[in-house]
Amino acid sequence: MPNNLLNNKHKQLIIGLTGGIGSGKTAASDLFANLGIDVIDTDVLARKALELNSPLLSKVFNHFGQQLKLADGSLDRAALRSIIFNDSTAKVWLENLIHPWVKQAVLSALTKATSVYVLLASPLLIESGQVELADRLLIVDLPEEMQISRTASRDNNSPDLVKKIIAQQISRPERLALADDLIDNSGDLNHLEKQVNSLHTKYLELAKLKTNQE
Repeated sequence: MPNNLLNNKHKQLIIGLTGGIGSGKTAASDLFANLGIDVIDTDVLARKALELNSPLLSKVFNHFGQQLKLADGSLDRAALRSIIFNDSTAKVWLENLIHPWVKQAVLSALTKATSVYVLLASPLLIESGQVELADRLLIVDLPEEMQISRTASRDNNSPDLVKKIIAQQISRPERLALADDLIDNSGDLNHLEKQVNSLHTKYLELAKLKTNQE
């Protein structure tokens, strides 16, 4: 179980949600959001970090070159993704630029959350250390073959690129070993929704327990 650094400061139960690429993290977090739960999505925050006219975006152009700038001045995200997943040095540089900004944005969002419990969704929750902000770790899981096929069809990426992305994430066995809770997303949306509803009931009870302990 994660060691929650905010336990003494944050009144709400914080559920960390993660999974490998193509596992269905967004589909799961959307279902929690539909149940009235505040979702803090680090992918969304990371996109904001590199929005048009962002000071971080200018650093990306200066580092990687102006060829990443689209006609409207925004970032060619597909081109950048291709660079960082084929060059580990470039990936580390970008993470060192974005992660501190995202961390501060996450902490700010946690202080503003008002739902009974909060979902912190991040593809790099474990790798980045953000898992330390959570009371519990929820893993969305499915077989690697399904990860590859779903991601390749969804993002129009080659299977080889998807495999490279998977190889740079924590391994599936390591991820599962850390899980407090698990969602099997190898089925259809109805199967996913039933699991989310069950976990929602569980988290409401755990949230009450945390509140009563304070």
